[in-house]
Amino acid sequence: MKMKTILAAGAMSVAAIAANNAHAGAMLDGIKAKGFVQCGVNTGLPGFSAANAEGKWEGLDVDVCRAVAAALLGDAEKVQYTPMTAAQRFTALQSGEIDILSRNTTWTLTRDAKLGLTFGGVNYYDGQGFLVPKALGVSHATELDGATVCVEPGTTTELNLADYFRAKGMSFEPVVIENINETTAAFFAGRCDVYTTDASGLASVRQTMAPNPDDYVILPEIISKEPLGPSVAQGDDQWADLVRWSLMAMVEAEELGVNSQNVDDMKKSENPAIQRLLGVSPGMGEALGVDEEWAYRIVKQVGNYGESYKANVTAKLGLERGLNALWTDGGLQYAMPVR
Repeated sequence: MKMKTILAAGAMSVAAIAANNAHAGAMLDGIKAKGFVQCGVNTGLPGFSAANAEGKWEGLDVDVCRAVAAALLGDAEKVQYTPMTAAQRFTALQSGEIDILSRNTTWTLTRDAKLGLTFGGVNYYDGQGFLVPKALGVSHATELDGATVCVEPGTTTELNLADYFRAKGMSFEPVVIENINETTAAFFAGRCDVYTTDASGLASVRQTMAPNPDDYVILPEIISKEPLGPSVAQGDDQWADLVRWSLMAMVEAEELGVNSQNVDDMKKSENPAIQRLLGVSPGMGEALGVDEEWAYRIVKQVGNYGESYKANVTAKLGLERGLNALWTDGGLQYAMPVR
């Protein structure tokens, strides 16, 4: 009797696995059929996702989508971008309007477990801060009691703001505006004393949107942890795996010293880790449902993580690596083993 129960349970497990496998690959097949990856991005945050003067999207978040397209479709340019506000982003992903959300989005428990999102790793470790006019005459966040604060709704920023002021016994008046361009315009027009978001966003806004960047200062306090990364809707593990490992491949390439300039020569390397990453030793591509040169194309067409960071974040915003340095350099960026 006990054996029958075990066999029955085993049969149910096999059936469940088979049912899950039936759905596996649906996203990959669908994206191949339409010929492009639909990527949800910020409406405009230079360094992360913004259209340049020629209308071409670029940034650290944009490069994640380009990496996925290179891996799956063979061409990093086969991406269409949907700019969206913080309030729009999750509905767009859940409804299938976009294939991947790569929009400076914080990985949290409720987003992972309650909203039905699967995060594909962290492409930027950040924390929330405050931007104020120098003329306000404050040097620390603890001096902001009674301030009016511009903030975007539907964000961890809004929740962290309330938590911080409550914990410090201070009051504030929120000025809640959905679109980042309208929010920053309100701040620079003097409708609020403070603008708060992730510190990287503050640097971007100050550098690229302020009438005179020198008239504004980012306060030294960082009040939260904001692990930012791409996400997909739950339900297709193979698609989630490809997004996750496309990002990991960029980090792994930097760890191994493989970049867009030397990747062809690196194919001749005798290092087993490099051989696996670049498809010289087969197996990694097959496991992901793509061909064996998936990671080679990512590095060749998009670059490794360090190249992407330098071109987008350091060059445009002047932000050094900090927490986003490789673990070997004292940072938090760490690729899971490609093996």
